[in-house]
Amino acid sequence: MSGTLTEAIEIIWDRKRRYTDEDVIEHAGLVVEAAIKNGTLAIRTHVDIDTVGGLKPLKGVLSLREKYKDVMTMQPVAFPQEGIIKDPGCDKLMDEAMQMGCDIVGGMPANENTPDDSLAHVKFCFDLAEKYDADVDMHVDETDDPFYRTLEMVANETISRGWEGRVTAGHTCALAAYDDHYAAYVIEKVARAGIHMITNPVTNLMLQGRNDKQPIRRGITRVKELLEAGVNVSFGQDCVNDTFYPLGSADMLQVANVTVHAAQMSLPPELEKVFDMITYDAAKILELEKYGLDEGCTANLVAIDAENIREAMAQAPNRPYVIREGEIIVRNERTTEFNF
Repeated sequence: MSGTLTEAIEIIWDRKRRYTDEDVIEHAGLVVEAAIKNGTLAIRTHVDIDTVGGLKPLKGVLSLREKYKDVMTMQPVAFPQEGIIKDPGCDKLMDEAMQMGCDIVGGMPANENTPDDSLAHVKFCFDLAEKYDADVDMHVDETDDPFYRTLEMVANETISRGWEGRVTAGHTCALAAYDDHYAAYVIEKVARAGIHMITNPVTNLMLQGRNDKQPIRRGITRVKELLEAGVNVSFGQDCVNDTFYPLGSADMLQVANVTVHAAQMSLPPELEKVFDMITYDAAKILELEKYGLDEGCTANLVAIDAENIREAMAQAPNRPYVIREGEIIVRNERTTEFNF
């Protein structure tokens, strides 16, 4: 009814309680196959870990990872969407999730009742990451309210723990709402901490600024300023056909198109950079080994029926071949017939 992030989370509660492995494999499998068809061969996915659904969502995703292991690299993130401090028992579930096979420790520190609880949330996540020698990938300040300032907490903790280069912050919408002075201060810390940043433009544009009158805020983070500061920035699909986002087709060229518009990256070098953000820059975040076109790299390749990068992002064209480790795993055909 409201179209807000809070309502979307609440609607999902009932579904999470009733999840089965078969549900997850069926529904998420459609997204995995769409992603493969469109040329994505590696996914990092945040799996809700909380006392609402327990570990049901994770069990389904782990089964999904096993089913598609020969064609898709999948990195599940243990994600406490309902908070940790305000969801007693979640801390034990998070530990169990890492034991079960999650690759990454997630977090959502803004979803706590006080700044002190948010800081405790961050510290718990880093404790868990140290225990399992895991990277951290948090949803950070997914709000257009400048009161929320957990990105600085994450940057401070990254530096104090020596976890530089191993932390990713997603969304960071509040960074766009900060005044320029504080935003520059935080961006400098983010750069010093070597934090990777992920913007999710389709969902952020949809959910943020819902209560604004004109002018309505864009909602996405400060992409250009982060890039200028030397921060590694990428972007995600985030959601497909759910309470958060009713569209989406797991096509990163489509999301690239939205990023070009939302971040106003339309100059020729900027278009090249947006394409880098879903290839080389994303590979850095996922720590994919032997990624690229040099001799000795893994023979993964997506053929795009376009003359150049601009055309690829403008038209989301056919991808006739998707190749994984030297084998063609997808053939796509698209034909047009004019009758005039």
